[in-house]
Amino acid sequence: MIPGPCGSLSSDSNILEGGLMTTLHDLLEAHVDAGTLPGAVGLVARGDQVEVAAVGAQEVGGGAPMARDSIFRVASITKSVTAAALLILVEERRIALDDPIGMWLPELGKPVVVRTPASPVDDVVPADRPITVFDVLASQAGYGFPSDFTLPAVQELFTVQKDGRVPSNFPPADEWMAALGRIPLLYQPGAAWLYDTCSVLQGVLISRVTGQPLPEFLTERILGPLGMVDTAAAEQPKSGAGHAGRPSAPAAVGDGLAGAVPQVTTRMRKAPY
Repeated sequence: MIPGPCGSLSSDSNILEGGLMTTLHDLLEAHVDAGTLPGAVGLVARGDQVEVAAVGAQEVGGGAPMARDSIFRVASITKSVTAAALLILVEERRIALDDPIGMWLPELGKPVVVRTPASPVDDVVPADRPITVFDVLASQAGYGFPSDFTLPAVQELFTVQKDGRVPSNFPPADEWMAALGRIPLLYQPGAAWLYDTCSVLQGVLISRVTGQPLPEFLTERILGPLGMVDTAAAEQPKSGAGHAGRPSAPAAVGDGLAGAVPQVTTRMRKAPY
């Protein structure tokens, strides 16, 4: 559901769902009642007509009610923010798209690839070429998740690629990179799109090129200049503000991969409606 401001819901606002007309509030509440999620904030706009509704609670099992200033983790939308940050470095010529990432990530300087995606992790061949910055931006570095999680190299990747929603699960960046470097690529660089891991590599790459933690760079170069005062790479609690989900600790250098793992939380600012 889309996080948005909470307001009154007009009685004539209806949404067609499964052939039946229902209010936005009822639509969201049905998901909360079914246990799909603890709470939600929804917004529907068409022209000058805007309907908003907040239902449920901010935490699993209850707690404070969902409100318009509840903080939401934006999950995979973070990937585009991190990619934009890396492109800033490309634009400033601090890094080039065709640069081998081994210049900054030496752990991946000489990658090996499983002979076929289904091959055992010890049946490897050298990579045809180095992994480039473009490969990482395009999620085509050879690391990541395909549709088949049973592949041996993917199972091995699961031992390193933790749940990005909980950055504290990650070890320090250097330790994580060393562990990743021991795992073979699933595909040759540039050969296939794979999900997730390249976004973390982008964060580590930004940190190593700039010498800054990723949250600091994002705030300084993207979130701050755009006036996104309610959005941060780690939760910045405000008095009276709620959080939709488990609170996260502020990212800090040395706190696992918190300084490099892409994670962004946001609250929708008040709108004129």
